[in-house]
Amino acid sequence: MQLSTRITGLTGGGSDGWDVYYKAKAMQADGTDIAMLTIGEHDVGTHHSILDAMHDAGLAGHVGYAMFNGNLNLRETVAARVTERTGVATTPDNVLVVPGGQAGLFAAHHAACDEGDRALFIDPYYATYPGTIRGVGATPVPIAARPDRDFQPDPADIAAQASGARSLLINSPNNPTGVVYGRDTLDGVARVAQDHDLWLISDEVYDTQVWEGAHLSPRALPGMAERTMVIGSMSKSHAMTGSRIGWVIGPEDAITHMGNLSTHTTYGVAGFVQEAAVFALGLGDVFEAGIAAPFRRRRDAVLAQVAGSRVVRAVPARGGMFVMLDIRATGLSGEDFALALLDERHVAVMPGESFGAAGAGHVRLGLTVADDRLKAAVAALLDFAASRATDQHPG
Repeated sequence: MQLSTRITGLTGGGSDGWDVYYKAKAMQADGTDIAMLTIGEHDVGTHHSILDAMHDAGLAGHVGYAMFNGNLNLRETVAARVTERTGVATTPDNVLVVPGGQAGLFAAHHAACDEGDRALFIDPYYATYPGTIRGVGATPVPIAARPDRDFQPDPADIAAQASGARSLLINSPNNPTGVVYGRDTLDGVARVAQDHDLWLISDEVYDTQVWEGAHLSPRALPGMAERTMVIGSMSKSHAMTGSRIGWVIGPEDAITHMGNLSTHTTYGVAGFVQEAAVFALGLGDVFEAGIAAPFRRRRDAVLAQVAGSRVVRAVPARGGMFVMLDIRATGLSGEDFALALLDERHVAVMPGESFGAAGAGHVRLGLTVADDRLKAAVAALLDFAASRATDQHPG
């Protein structure tokens, strides 16, 4: 039997760019000690108080069908949070509860795009973006954010590709680069979206992890609330990656129709998970700052280490759980560098090419291991890079 071209073409064919990760996991399984600086998984689990709330909710009977678009108490809690943090009036009717940010991305693109539509996104990008767009039948169109701009996207480059497109996906704080989009960038993005009648899909799952500057949601810009869908998640802010709980914020009509999509796909999120999310959001800013603190501390330490290198340069990481390193002075591609580093030094990082063509000649390292282990891994990386240097960064 023949499978659909949509499902077989989801990844676009060829390697998905994650060969280094798969190889590192295989080496670990064979007993090799690998410093895993690859995926964005917290090195602490979900806090026991949240797990207790989830357990108590299950015992209290929240184990049947939940509301397909999210229980009212959670949508009210999320709406109040968004209103307070962005200044944009938000009601429960603007909130769709979804099983994690990835499901939100899928729903938002379904709402924005018809079969064959062009859907724009910024490169470098989170690995699932092109496949998510293909999964709704649209055509993914990457817009390169250049290293010489520290990966801030240029609105002029977006505008050059925007004619006839239906949507634009952005991500700030950005994975993989750690870049936080500034007001000038976002004003330019908003102008392009308005000039070309684009839906703006804003992935803001790292909004609690901003180390320099401030997070600005483009939904808060003039004229943008009616054309912006914001993706939020508990995964990064509350270390609840496995609980699969997030939301989409958008205009009421879009949220209603995406709720219909939920009825025909996920049929909602488990009630005990939703109750735990309400509890977790009630823990407040101090709790969330505690979840974020290790990544800020480790980011500072990594930038200090890399600052002494004349071969490796760090992209200014102003948010998130990662630091992107420019290793072009070694003469190696990001993939070749990462594979050789894994083989010779047993340090696993992600090639920049895993996140798009604009990331070529870079590697991404996760700030997701204990401080001393991270320091040793970065030292090994810098020593390896120096041994392969064909050129040096000035400074």
